[in-house]
Amino acid sequence: MPDRPAASAAAAVGPAAAGAAAANGPGDGAVVPRDRRQARWAAVGRVLTSLGFVSVAGAMVGVLLALLATMQVWRVLIGALGSPLPVGASARVMFIGQLGKYLPGSVWPVLAQMELGTAHRVPRHRSASASVLTMLLTLLAGLLVALVTLPFVSGSTSYWWVFLVAPVLLVCLYPKLLNGVLNRMLRLTRRPPLEQPLAGRAIAGALAWALISWTCYGLQIWLMAIRLGAPYGTGALLATGGFAFAWCVGFLVVFAPAGAGVRDVVLVAILSPTLGVGNATAVALVSRVLLTVADLITAAVAAGFGRRSGVSAS
Repeated sequence: MPDRPAASAAAAVGPAAAGAAAANGPGDGAVVPRDRRQARWAAVGRVLTSLGFVSVAGAMVGVLLALLATMQVWRVLIGALGSPLPVGASARVMFIGQLGKYLPGSVWPVLAQMELGTAHRVPRHRSASASVLTMLLTLLAGLLVALVTLPFVSGSTSYWWVFLVAPVLLVCLYPKLLNGVLNRMLRLTRRPPLEQPLAGRAIAGALAWALISWTCYGLQIWLMAIRLGAPYGTGALLATGGFAFAWCVGFLVVFAPAGAGVRDVVLVAILSPTLGVGNATAVALVSRVLLTVADLITAAVAAGFGRRSGVSAS
């Protein structure tokens, strides 16, 4: 989401992926000398060192805040569906269940949260509905964030057409339409329909938390990007929209656990025109590590509080 069009990120993925493949090993029969590969990764290593503790620590805080905001999305939705839960119980179901995303496919977090919710007397179908809606709202919010940030970074009027997609995404959040789609999905899975339809206020509240989450994720990338020379103003748009777009692409590629590889390649492709391939690769690697560590931290803390309150983790 640099000075190059954000909307052309998909086109840039090819060169970025080719560069990543060249850095890791031979391609199309051509052998890349070992010393050249070592030199490339040594350059990335120097960038990682130059990031410094403060920027990485700040990025971790951004990730943790983003996860908390995402948990609030689920909490708003599960309450609106008829099972209001306190913060501690919501955190336990959300954060421990989210570890299922590291398995291929998007269904495992939903299944885990369905089972964890039963400890708090939440019907399985209700947990499933809240989890699916959380993913849907997070995805739609991420696409909206990308659509309203990346065109400004590109500085090219030829990409303003992407704003036409935003109203289509917003229509998907219309309560009557959203409730109808959800009830249809429940029927297909032989689950009972919603006891009470989602109101517009609940959808708006969940969407607001999702947008806060994307802002915090953007803060994570921005703190590292400006350390490596990205501009402060457009760098914020680049970081927020770029990460949101990369995450959405990774999410839609369901065979990649937690978007592994796919999200990173897209993020490097978007950041490279502004930061350079080496710097962008370092940012993507650190971001991947931070998100994984943050998932483990939040799950461990939630499980710890669950044990203290006498709630079993299984």
